[in-house]
Amino acid sequence: MTSWSLAQVAEHKSADSCWVIIKNHVYDVTEFLNEHPGGSSIILKYAGRDATRAYEPIHPPDALDKNLPASKHLGPLDSNAARIVTEAQASRQKTKDELRVETALKQRPPLNHILNLADMEAVARKVLSYKALAYYSSSSDDQTTYQENAHAFTRFFFHARVMRPVSRCDPSTSILGYKSSIPVFISGAALAKLGHPEGQAFYIHKIQATIMFATGEANLTRGAAQTNIIQMVSSNASLSYGEIKDAATPSQPLFFQLYKNVNDSIAEKRVRDVEKLGYKSIWLTVDALVAGNREKDIRAPSILDEMESGKPEYHPETDGGVESGDAGLGTAGALIANDDRDMTWEKVSQTIPWLRGITKLPLVIKGIQTVEDAVLAAEAGVDGILLSNHGGRQLEYSFPSLEVLYRLRKQRPDVFDRLEVYIDGGIERGTDVVKALCLGARAVGLGRPFLYAQSAYGVPGVVKIVHLLEREIVTAMRLLGAGSVQDLTPEMVERVDWQPLVRPKL
Repeated sequence: MTSWSLAQVAEHKSADSCWVIIKNHVYDVTEFLNEHPGGSSIILKYAGRDATRAYEPIHPPDALDKNLPASKHLGPLDSNAARIVTEAQASRQKTKDELRVETALKQRPPLNHILNLADMEAVARKVLSYKALAYYSSSSDDQTTYQENAHAFTRFFFHARVMRPVSRCDPSTSILGYKSSIPVFISGAALAKLGHPEGQAFYIHKIQATIMFATGEANLTRGAAQTNIIQMVSSNASLSYGEIKDAATPSQPLFFQLYKNVNDSIAEKRVRDVEKLGYKSIWLTVDALVAGNREKDIRAPSILDEMESGKPEYHPETDGGVESGDAGLGTAGALIANDDRDMTWEKVSQTIPWLRGITKLPLVIKGIQTVEDAVLAAEAGVDGILLSNHGGRQLEYSFPSLEVLYRLRKQRPDVFDRLEVYIDGGIERGTDVVKALCLGARAVGLGRPFLYAQSAYGVPGVVKIVHLLEREIVTAMRLLGAGSVQDLTPEMVERVDWQPLVRPKL
């Protein structure tokens, strides 16, 4: 196989001929420029040189194999070029943001000081890179939907029943027939490696102890295994679906969040691949056909450039013409640029049989936001629905998921007998989980809290927040008079019109 010098690669640094180096191998991405979900500009920024550092945190290892034909895999760097690139990576001066993160990691509080999900988020916000935090925390427009997701839970109060035996209190449940220690699952969340890129050592005990390294989604997988909860893996995971499956225990169930590609054959291959790997269900995402206006994520590159240079960017003097280009799609926009935007309910009535025809796995529709669509989903014969507005990251002023759940319980209680109902968005406490279960949810999903936990502490962080939630859920159930999740009923909660007095946290 031909090997390449740095001078040879550097000759190909334009849109007409664009080569990049990734992990000491050379790729011709010229024909891929216009197909790249994130646009061509980010690739051209690294044209003719090493792009490994920008590429690795947001791409699974098999992305090049899936997206570039073998003829565009040009071969390795020659030994001298590989040595120069490796030495340059080792001697690279760290950015101001990287130095800030290093300091913050050394100053993390002991894990036993973390008492709730808010504590964990506070640590994560300090240790995350600016880019990772911008992506994880961003939400649409003015963040109204994001804030109201959590605020909605303050409108529901308990009717606690007393003198009921609760010395034995079991918070476990099942989701699509798979047991879960608590009624909480890890919602599909993309790019977990962005928050924990370096990896963390752990042991796998098979024939002999083997040291492995968990990073990103693998942290979530290992934490879910240790606490017996279920992880939903995103189509846009930063590890390959196979790597995530390899991090799981043999009996551990994994669910798959499907962002349906506009090309049916690509979507079909993705479904068949994960089923072959042993994933246990498909969660078709229907609320992210285009990216929401996540300005924090979109603005991140310019903020980082100014942070590093120490100089603000000013509007250039021009001849009165309009500036070309725009701020871009952000990380999120790039991830879903090739998703199917023509899924109407009429098409879903065809899509569900199509999915049933290529997989025998249970099907869940993720992103239901109205009672009417919940009914249509039941009529389509799916196995479950996830009431969700994508964590406030999509349509601003979407109804909070808890409010949709409440309306579904009031208007169409029969739906709960036809499929399993889940919600996500705004869950911050065990009491929030219990309120959702009282209204008929089978379980709740959490995305950001698990990203924050694994970013701050790796696998132990994931385990920690599961234990915190379990303690809060069991406490709430006992005080409510429920010995099991089956004892939680709609009569135990009431929606109020007045607002509670919320004092500032000390």
